Amino acid sequence: MSAIDSPPVHPAWLPDAAFAPLGSRRVLVAVGPDAGPVGATVVDEVRRATAAHGGSLTVLTPGEALPDAASVRSHDLVLLVASRAHTRGSGAARQVPPPALAEQPPHPNDPLVAAATDGALVATGGVADFSPDMFVRVRAAGTTVVVAGAATGLLYGLHDVVRLGETAFGDCDIDVTDLPVAPVRMLDHWDNIDVHPVMGQVERGYAGGSIFYADGRVREDLSRVAAYARLLGSIGVNAVAINNVNVHRTEARLLTDGLDDVARVADVFRPHGVRTYLSVSFASPVVLGGLPTSDPADPDVQAWWAAAADRVYATIPDFGGFVVKADSEGQPGPFAYGRDHADGANLLARALRPHGGTVFWRAFVYNHEQDWRDRRTDRARAAYDHFAPLDGRFDENVVLQVKYGPIDFQTREPVSPVLAAMPRTRLAVELQVTQEYTGQQNHVCYLGPLWSQVLGFPLAEDATRDVARIVSGLPGHRDTPSGDLPAGGITAVSNVGDDEFWTGHPLAQANLYAYGRLAWNPEADSVALLDEWIGLTFPGADPRVRETLHTLMDDSWLTYEAYTAPLGVGFMVDPGRQHYGPNVDGYEYSKWGTYHFADRDGIGVDRTVATGTRYTGQYPSPWRETYEDLATCPDELLLFFHHVPYSHVLHSGTTVIQHIYDSRADAVDVVTSWVDAWAALDGLVPDRLHARVAERLTEQVRSATEWRDQLRSYFFRKSGVPDATGRPIY
Repeated sequence: MSAIDSPPVHPAWLPDAAFAPLGSRRVLVAVGPDAGPVGATVVDEVRRATAAHGGSLTVLTPGEALPDAASVRSHDLVLLVASRAHTRGSGAARQVPPPALAEQPPHPNDPLVAAATDGALVATGGVADFSPDMFVRVRAAGTTVVVAGAATGLLYGLHDVVRLGETAFGDCDIDVTDLPVAPVRMLDHWDNIDVHPVMGQVERGYAGGSIFYADGRVREDLSRVAAYARLLGSIGVNAVAINNVNVHRTEARLLTDGLDDVARVADVFRPHGVRTYLSVSFASPVVLGGLPTSDPADPDVQAWWAAAADRVYATIPDFGGFVVKADSEGQPGPFAYGRDHADGANLLARALRPHGGTVFWRAFVYNHEQDWRDRRTDRARAAYDHFAPLDGRFDENVVLQVKYGPIDFQTREPVSPVLAAMPRTRLAVELQVTQEYTGQQNHVCYLGPLWSQVLGFPLAEDATRDVARIVSGLPGHRDTPSGDLPAGGITAVSNVGDDEFWTGHPLAQANLYAYGRLAWNPEADSVALLDEWIGLTFPGADPRVRETLHTLMDDSWLTYEAYTAPLGVGFMVDPGRQHYGPNVDGYEYSKWGTYHFADRDGIGVDRTVATGTRYTGQYPSPWRETYEDLATCPDELLLFFHHVPYSHVLHSGTTVIQHIYDSRADAVDVVTSWVDAWAALDGLVPDRLHARVAERLTEQVRSATEWRDQLRSYFFRKSGVPDATGRPIY
């Protein structure tokens, strides 16, 4: 298909129709003197919407005085940037109007005031204690007002109004103070410039090629990147790493020869409040600089990194920093020189510090050459064993990036104990939006509920401090003094490519949307966020569309889990198809350290302190005791922590073997029912989208059936225990 014949890129959750409620109104925008390119984006978004839907736009230039109150109240929506004093988390008290408003006589019903937390309007003349990303939305006297701490906050406030639609202009009480919980909300792209012979152009990419690279270099036409940046800005993502953490030789040169092209990419992200990061190789001084060593203690190595950082910031002054995978799965690192991860991370951090940059150092480090015969070595223990002893040794501009579970983005894992073990270290929790182990965007698998569970898991301080609060530097839920707590953020591996629908499977767009919204507010209801995405992506659609999408997607993660690896055991995937499809013993005798230990008597990995690998001992109380005891270990994680007989009775009342039989068969019945449900929407959603989803559902039924039949047959042959229901086993 030629470029002329190619279908237009799908607008995802930003179709023009979603802007109709805002675009049909009279809008006043005052972005302030320091608005920069983000302020221009706010104006451009409103201008496009009002031009398309018949509204009007008034833009106040920097320094231009506000019109009188009556003129302001003649607008339906007012977007203002307030002067602010930066105090993170300051939205708990009362917000006040920007100083310009104080020159006008205050009036209790004046719409140009922000709201106290009880929703009552206030009018006072001080300076609002706003952080840059924060906004306050108020409805009074027929006008909706958004007051933000800076242009980025105004952009987020604008999209808050878009999400509300007509509700933003109704008479109900909608006053709100909003700001992100996590200071950094990052997406990591595993894109390669050169097409890798095994992984392709995008490692773990299931949506085509890279939006950044083509023909061995950064694309000349970055319009697709601009559309992507707009999507990210609308959901509050504020950082992007644009190349694979497995840094190959060509990609390593982005730090040197390719820096001007990186600057072009940064120019595209900047108007949407997104800072650009690079994944870098720890061996860069050797690979790029011609030095004989990359030893962190070597003065020449230190000087090389300092000079490299100077060049980057001379070209990209607002560059975010580096993402590093070191001493993991063959990537070079400080171990080669007898140094530890703190030595390696601090080397790069000190080069970035004069420029305000940050190192995101991944904690995904383990022995990937494990002897499967050795029951003492446990991949789950590795990150804690490597990093917990280093707590307090990392520089302030190092963020340790920790996968949410101890293995590798499995469909079900316990939360990583590393997140509770390093209170003096800045931490980021790493999620995976790309569906490596959850159907590879061939399967409907809405991951919002999984991430909600992870972010809300009360891991630390006697189960009072959840993961979101740990990585955001916030205290536990008890009202106790916290002191200064280090804040890192929330990161995830992106799932987009150059596919027409961005994510291959159109419904996988919901995962990208939910990631951004949960990184902003981890307490948001994941099903409500799905409903939000449906309303934006299919504006004005027949109610049957919303109903059907909820039927398919609300519990789709649990459905996927039900026909794949059972009860937390993980890794029953086919290595030959890059983790797609069933292969119960695919990793059972492998060097990668991911086992289930099924035999004729039982299944599961003994990770207890009493008789196993002692992994449970890495958790703080009460989780250490909860996971150690077979009587209290949750069913969904049973086989992750314990080796049990097939006859073991779960808390649900069924045996392990019957659960394996039932859950796989029942899940396939559910997925099969989705095919007809989706077919009934033919003509109610765009034809190309309908056809793509139908195609993917057909594949999901085929794959789920294969999972069902292989796992049921495998465990019957291992156990000799028949299915009590009499359903076929092969």
